[in-house]
Amino acid sequence: IAERIRALGEFAPGTYAEFSKLSSIQEDNSVPNADQMVKNLVKGHETVVKTARDLFKSAENASDEVTADLMVQRMQASEKTAWMLRSMVE
Repeated sequence: IAERIRALGEFAPGTYAEFSKLSSIQEDNSVPNADQMVKNLVKGHETVVKTARDLFKSAENASDEVTADLMVQRMQASEKTAWMLRSMVE
């Protein structure tokens, strides 16, 4: 994703502080048990899918097929991972 941002002529975030400001995934400051850890991962992947879907629409509206394809790849990977993790806790 950082490479795509650079290819579009922008600087990609590169510090934990920047990532933290940009993240829509809430950090769990507790010490969760194994089931809760898996549920947190599922929620994180679902958030990635939602974000990628929103960005896909923006890329599509901008006729940016390369970014749209990158978002499709992210959605596919995160949807599959969320599905696999969900099967562990359901």
